Amino acid sequence: MKTEIKLIDYLASRRSIPAFQMGSPGPGTAEVEEMLRLASRVPDHGKLAPWRFIVYRGEERARISGELKKMALAARPDLSEELIKVEETRLTRAPVVVAVVSKAAPHFKIPEWEQMMSAGAVCLNLLMAANALGYASNWLTEWYAFEEKAYPLLGVAPGERIAGFIHIGTAMVPPTERPRPELAEIVTWVGEDA
Repeated sequence: MKTEIKLIDYLASRRSIPAFQMGSPGPGTAEVEEMLRLASRVPDHGKLAPWRFIVYRGEERARISGELKKMALAARPDLSEELIKVEETRLTRAPVVVAVVSKAAPHFKIPEWEQMMSAGAVCLNLLMAANALGYASNWLTEWYAFEEKAYPLLGVAPGERIAGFIHIGTAMVPPTERPRPELAEIVTWVGEDA
C-alpha cells in the first residue's frame, strides 16, 4: 500500500484528512511499527528521545472515548446532544490513534524547549510516514491533550505532556486544498542573495 511520489511533489501537495473522514482499513501492527520507526528519525539534540508513543486501537478506543465523554459532561453538564456525540467518538474517528507524548524535562545541556520541538517533529514525521504507507493522517490536540485529569486514562505518566494525537486510517473523501499564507506575509529576509 506504499505510495510512490517524489518528496518535493508530496510536500507541495501534503494535506491532512479530517479524522471523521477516515475509515477502515487502518494500518496493522507491522505497519504501525514501521511508521513509528520512521517517525523517530527526527532532530534530537543529545539523543535523549524525549518522547514516546501510545497506540490506541480496537475496542479500547471506544472505552476511553466513553470515559472522556463522562469527564466532558462532568465539566460541562449542559453539552448539546451534538457535542456529546463528538465526545463519545474522540478516539474512534480513525482505526488507529497514536499519542505522541513529550517527556521533556530539565537537562544540564539540552533546553526543554528543544526537547518539546523534537516531539513536534515526531508528530509531523508520523503524519508523513502514514502517508508514505498509503494512509490518511491528521494531527489533533483537543481538550483532553491538556487535561491532566485525563492522563491516567490515556496512559500518560506524571510529568509528561501530549504533543498530539495522530489519527490514521483510510481517506473516505479526497483531500481538498485550503488557503495557505503568502510568503510575503510570513518571511523576513536578512542580508543579500548569495
